[in-house]
Amino acid sequence: MTTGASTSSYPARPRRSRLRTFLPLGVAAWLVLEIWLLTVVAGAGSGFTVFLLLVAGFVLGSVVIKRAGRRAFQNLNEALQRGGAPSDSSNGGGNGLMMLGGLLLMIPGLISDVVGLLLLVPPVQKALSRYAERTVERKLRAAAPGTLGDAFQQARMRQPDGKVVQGEVIRDESGDAHQDPRPPLTR
Repeated sequence: MTTGASTSSYPARPRRSRLRTFLPLGVAAWLVLEIWLLTVVAGAGSGFTVFLLLVAGFVLGSVVIKRAGRRAFQNLNEALQRGGAPSDSSNGGGNGLMMLGGLLLMIPGLISDVVGLLLLVPPVQKALSRYAERTVERKLRAAAPGTLGDAFQQARMRQPDGKVVQGEVIRDESGDAHQDPRPPLTR
């Protein structure tokens, strides 16, 4: 029999982030708005007009993705020919945003088409890439040691010093050590 206040043996659940709370609601509202807008366009024109708009968006999106992919592959080949890392200075780093714009064009809906077309405009690409870069840099600077952000920061080192530490592996052959059940790979 217990007396006094009961304490739970379960730890308190962490609070849900705002993104996890509002993302499903935002996606549902976006889908409802897309469907409503397509019915408005179908009412003003015809179902065939909506079909042509959706097909045109899909075709344009696939062309944009193909072009951005070719450009990214060409940049990679040029960088490998030079013997260095790929640089984003030639096109402003917009291949990823162009691919995202093409994907949004391919998704059925008029709002996604408008956002996809906006992502294809170079000034919008530059502004968005600068904003994203500043945000990532700020988050990485705020990352504590030992976190995922710290690992990203360490992985982003552009030119490590290239020092190699020579060494050898010494196995503990004492009797109480755990023996590996697998046979050695010598034959």
